[in-house]
Amino acid sequence: MTPTAAAATIVTHATTPFDGQKPGTSGLRKKVVVFAQANYAENFIQSVFDAVQPPQGSTLVIGGDGRYYNRTVIQQAIRMAAAHGYGRVLVGQGGILSTPAASHVIRKYGSKYGASGGLILSASHNPGGPDEDFGIKYNIANGGPAPEGVTEAIYARTQTIDRWQTVDAPDIDLDTIGTVEVGGMAVEVIDPVADYAALMEELFDFPAIRALVASGFTMAFDAMSAVTGPYATEILERRLGFAKGTVRNGTPLEDFGGHHPDPNMVHAHVLFATMFGADAPDFGAASDGDGDRNIILGKGIFITPSDSVAMLAANAHLAPGYARGLSGLARSMPTSAAADHVAKALGIPLYETPTGWKFFGTLLDAGLATICGEESAGTGSDHVREKDGLWAVLLWLNILAVRQQPVAQIAAEHWARFGRNYYARHDYEALPTPQADALIAELTASLPGLPGRAFGPLTVATADSFAYTDPVDGAVSRNQGLRVLFEGGSRVVFRLSGTGTQGATLRVYLERYEPAGGTLDAQTPDMLADLIVAAEALAGIARHTARTAPDVVT
Repeated sequence: MTPTAAAATIVTHATTPFDGQKPGTSGLRKKVVVFAQANYAENFIQSVFDAVQPPQGSTLVIGGDGRYYNRTVIQQAIRMAAAHGYGRVLVGQGGILSTPAASHVIRKYGSKYGASGGLILSASHNPGGPDEDFGIKYNIANGGPAPEGVTEAIYARTQTIDRWQTVDAPDIDLDTIGTVEVGGMAVEVIDPVADYAALMEELFDFPAIRALVASGFTMAFDAMSAVTGPYATEILERRLGFAKGTVRNGTPLEDFGGHHPDPNMVHAHVLFATMFGADAPDFGAASDGDGDRNIILGKGIFITPSDSVAMLAANAHLAPGYARGLSGLARSMPTSAAADHVAKALGIPLYETPTGWKFFGTLLDAGLATICGEESAGTGSDHVREKDGLWAVLLWLNILAVRQQPVAQIAAEHWARFGRNYYARHDYEALPTPQADALIAELTASLPGLPGRAFGPLTVATADSFAYTDPVDGAVSRNQGLRVLFEGGSRVVFRLSGTGTQGATLRVYLERYEPAGGTLDAQTPDMLADLIVAAEALAGIARHTARTAPDVVT
């Protein structure tokens, strides 16, 4: 790469406050046309820099999932970083860095270069393209999502911002590995896959997996035309020996091929059809837009994300990176209690947190938990501070290689030992926000009167609005979802999700526990039928929203 000029003029642009939605762990998400407005992306990046006040000369990591508008914002972010005293920017080749890989880069180069954090350009599993979604979030020096104190400071700055600063410098070549200067700041374009792949080789028994592959074991991995494609191709096909073509939709596309890069049975229906077909491979998996989510399938069986967390935890000792055992497990509150039974059997603590990976970060940093999981297909461990889709897939492969059993048998033996949590999530998407808010408000007001009430064969034991006190820093988070627990261990949870860019998404979580020796091989819809009826009676979903069925069931 040819270096640009060694110095550039700092330029200050006057601006005004903007509708920088109150950012959570997912940062700011809007349609591309919103981000493309004059000053909009720049205002948010400036608000980040103003809020975090990076030390002079520190390093910023930048990368994204390859969606439309990534390259434009990355170029501007580089120039703005130069104007704010950063000494170095590390950016993935082509602007690509999966979210877990970005977390690893921040952590790995923290000591070498003083990496103080990173900008991750993604809207996760939301669709991409000129008329679709875009997002930016900030990760801190531990590689994890910014905690509430930081996101609140960023949001506060969006309400008062009056200027943003950049340097006068041309775009750089993002496609060629090497180092250039922008405004006196070093910009290093790095291989986005190499560091991550090396970490996976440290954690997992690659020789055992290679032997499994050599024995004829087959797999289908759907990268959904998103960021995980290059990572999966390098690791699965090149390093582990799976046949070429094992990775499907492996080239990241700006519009994800016109598909919704969400690994569920609706948007990954082709993979599901493959795994439930006559000629199904031995193992199937997929990851999402930015590489932090996963789904797991065997021949004729789908392992729910909640069950996957529990099964991975129960077998993690089979992988070299976890042979020492686990310090603890953590799951988000809406995630099924399947992991709780594993933690009890292993004699380790189980932490129930609000939804959001930042709540796991303090537990991981303190060494209180080793594996964490969310029902929304996010699983990870203390190797990074983000959920990690490909990590989960590789741990499953390690377990399959050691146990020499198919996925269905591993699941059956797990349920026979720990019992089975029949579980589903019903999503009602793009609801008018006033309708969704009215539903939650009415349900919240009814909670005190619910205990003792019967809904068909189900009787309410307790009902509350979930609150969490962090065991490390004592931070309290309230109003994290509404829980209705029935006698016998069944429950329904209601919460609004902030991952969309239009309206509100109501998520309804349904769970029924069957102990070992109970009915362990029934169909999930049949086992949850009474809970579905109870959820409607409790919340009046059809009355509030005019929806008679969810948009997505997972």
